[in-house]
Amino acid sequence: MPKVTVEIPQHIFDDVQAHVGERKKFVSFSDAVRSALRKMLDQLDEIDRRRGRAQE
Repeated sequence: MPKVTVEIPQHIFDDVQAHVGERKKFVSFSDAVRSALRKMLDQLDEIDRRRGRAQE
């Protein structure tokens, strides 16, 4: 799996960290980022479908 380095504003990092850890939604910060990217890509695919730009 490729590794990616990004700069994230502290307030966004802190907000995500609040959802990471034992008994929370994500097991790691990386898991949270992967989930967010998947959701964003799904939303973009849906927008493309609605606008007739879907790739088959």
